[in-house]
Amino acid sequence: MKYRSARLRGPAAIVAATGLALTALAATPGAASAASPAAPADPARVAAALTAQLGARSAGTYLDGGALVVTVTDSGAAAAVRAAGARPRTVARGGDDLKKAEAALKRRASVPGSAWAVDPAANKVVVTLDATVTGARLAQVRKTAAALGDAVHVRQTKGTYRTYTAGGEAIYAGTGRCSLGFNVEKGGEYYFLTAGHCTDGRGAWYADAANSSKLGDTAGSDFPGTDYGLVKYSSAPADTRGVVSLYGGTQDITGAGSATVGQSVTRSGSTTQVHTGTVTALNKTVNYDDGATVSGLIETTVCAEPGDSGGPLFTGPTALGLTSGGSGDCTLGGTTFFQPVGPALSAYGVTLY
Repeated sequence: MKYRSARLRGPAAIVAATGLALTALAATPGAASAASPAAPADPARVAAALTAQLGARSAGTYLDGGALVVTVTDSGAAAAVRAAGARPRTVARGGDDLKKAEAALKRRASVPGSAWAVDPAANKVVVTLDATVTGARLAQVRKTAAALGDAVHVRQTKGTYRTYTAGGEAIYAGTGRCSLGFNVEKGGEYYFLTAGHCTDGRGAWYADAANSSKLGDTAGSDFPGTDYGLVKYSSAPADTRGVVSLYGGTQDITGAGSATVGQSVTRSGSTTQVHTGTVTALNKTVNYDDGATVSGLIETTVCAEPGDSGGPLFTGPTALGLTSGGSGDCTLGGTTFFQPVGPALSAYGVTLY
């Protein structure tokens, strides 16, 4: 299968009153760390704070058996990690070392069907190539990776990396279908978030395939580079609860958060409804099959199919992301990428409701 930028028909937050893919490599042995305090209650928040505090002295964080593990390059950083209630793990390469490797890949190996991100457990940049990367393009990527040495690992996967259109509760623009992500508001006006590849070039959105029940109009669209879009409701929803559809129930959404490698997550979509999985990488750069490149994505083992695009990724009441694309399906499984929700909220100055 291929990495394709798709128009998913999938997950989305309920439109009120309308009825509307990689396994981490085995960890490279590092210096053993002393026992640390119990895992922090909010590992994602602690991980973000330590990442900002340590800078290049860390090369990422991940969950291991429920414990937050933070990679470090020196004893001072390790002490800071323990003080925050997390477990330090000494690694050979710091954040700057792996950023340089990613920059080299961007310059020399940005071919359709390729994707890469830091694997904090392996302390490497893992490059994943879909089934379309063959011949000269495969040779180009492997040559670039070889020049970067042990800092980069290349692997191939089945399927095609493509974007998906649709999601959650279905939303329609002409003949295109995507999924509503999360309901948001700004200054007393109501909007919803979805994928940028869904809103790109589209204006009016409807709750039905016949385009007879209008929801609103595109108010913002960012794709490629990032993958989020904003639609303004034509009128205030009758029910302004912040929920997502569980297809047989709903999940209240009370706030936004950041994903953590190893975290269990849930996705809702109009094509495949509700599926769960695990976060396998952060800050993923993906070169979709149509030539569009998106960076900063969350990689997961959650399956998705065309029509799920734009739908919500969440854990309990916490919003995490919007379905972007991936490979595979919900019969055989696959890899799905999500645009983190935080940058979309900041870009449009909106808040979840």
